[in-house]
Amino acid sequence: MTIKSDGSVRAYLGSRLRACRNRLLSIALLPLFASVTACNAVVMNPSGDVAVQQRDLVIISTVLMLLIIVPVMILTVFFAWRYRQSNTDAPYDPDWDHSTQLELLIWAAPLLIVICLGAVTWMATHLLDPYRALGPSPGEAVSEATKPLEVEVVALDWKWLFIYPEYGVATVNEMAAPVDRPIEFRLTSSSVMNSFYVPALAGQIYTMPGMQTKLSAVINHPGVYQGFSANYSGAGFSGMRFAFRGLPTADFDKWVADVKAQGSALDRNIYLQLEQPSENDPVRRYATVDPELFGAVLNRCVEPNKMCISEMSTIDAKGGLGLAGIYNVRPLENNNYTRRGSVFGPEISFVAGICSTSEAVKASVDAPLMTPRDTLPITGAGLPRPFSAPFFGFQRRLSNS
Repeated sequence: MTIKSDGSVRAYLGSRLRACRNRLLSIALLPLFASVTACNAVVMNPSGDVAVQQRDLVIISTVLMLLIIVPVMILTVFFAWRYRQSNTDAPYDPDWDHSTQLELLIWAAPLLIVICLGAVTWMATHLLDPYRALGPSPGEAVSEATKPLEVEVVALDWKWLFIYPEYGVATVNEMAAPVDRPIEFRLTSSSVMNSFYVPALAGQIYTMPGMQTKLSAVINHPGVYQGFSANYSGAGFSGMRFAFRGLPTADFDKWVADVKAQGSALDRNIYLQLEQPSENDPVRRYATVDPELFGAVLNRCVEPNKMCISEMSTIDAKGGLGLAGIYNVRPLENNNYTRRGSVFGPEISFVAGICSTSEAVKASVDAPLMTPRDTLPITGAGLPRPFSAPFFGFQRRLSNS
């Protein structure tokens, strides 16, 4: 029988504990390795032509970079082994400082790789521009099958709204498209910036409130694919997912018919309710849609009696509100019936108020009792007062321009 000291016993028990721990760790990691091997690498195995080209771009770029990375890694190991201290056969030259051959190899190879990467990136940037429309092949006539399917997308908190203006239907957290038919997305957001991403279809595209982005894509294989938000947008971000269905044309027509048969109506009042934040929303279908809803969402004027962004821009482009803005814009306005674009014309007049006959009589009787109103002229923001010296100078500058 062998007698061990206390130190030997402790070392022995420690080694046994480490061995048991390593075995348990390996067993615990087995499910993780199994799940990783079972993953569907959809980015590297997409089902849409745009996504396939993007996949090829990733592969080409990776291979070009590996042409430098792999030799460098191999040479690092080779030089470390060949010129190790114990290898007395390797030449030793402490005064070495230059080699023309090595300099050419070190600088020329990366330069050629950078040129190739630049050329590939430049071509792919234009060919895979999300705003670039996908048309039929050269010589192929545009038919109903090749006519792009228009889809209007609104990123809500925290769900996706899809509107099909061609069919007059809409869905929430579900989208379908016919196989081999180009899709033109018009995207916006209701509150914060978001990101629309279907990995099997095409790259991600951002959505922003008050702005419109576009994405052109096509699905080439039938199936149900996952779409989601790729940009954090709040508490319900993780549940902001939807099913993208690639269907044969006949099945897509049936899907549209089912939406029209089973769905409800989507007007502005329903949209305002739908716009309220909610998480993990179920699929909803709408048989009819207000045709101006997407434009109202884009211009931030879904609510009644709210001025749209496009209307504000038009007013600002014409000089803003106020008498000064009207005076500055009116002489330069191209009116087909009176001024014809000339700065000359009849004297400009303004209506001070509109009232009925009874209101006018009552106003004349009560006039002495009424509080005098402010008669100072109204001016637009940052514009001079009408008939002042700066006003006429400003008007002359506009006329000369």
